[in-house]
Amino acid sequence: QRILRLAEMCRKLETEEEKVLPFYPSSLAEEELQVARRVLEETPVEPLARTMQDYVGLERFWQRFNKAKLEEKVLEQVQEALANRNQHLRKLLQQYLEGYTVSQEVLREPHPL
Repeated sequence: QRILRLAEMCRKLETEEEKVLPFYPSSLAEEELQVARRVLEETPVEPLARTMQDYVGLERFWQRFNKAKLEEKVLEQVQEALANRNQHLRKLLQQYLEGYTVSQEVLREPHPL
């Protein structure tokens, strides 16, 4: 219940985009979605399945949690790619500056090449 109350409080802080399209579209085909809906509507027989019915309210929480984890992984990959690009650009800049310094030194000599 505490998690559900916190989720309600967090709902107020969501952006408009998150309120309109909070999750990624499903990758299931239409037939698979219909089968999944039918299974969810059936009354569970097994004890574990009955217990899980008590936690259906947490489904939205887990969807948000998984979405946040996916976005975190994507941001980590982007950060790594940017760090690699930054390192490459620093090397190019260093090579350029080394070439520029040598050229200036050569020009200052009394008899340049």
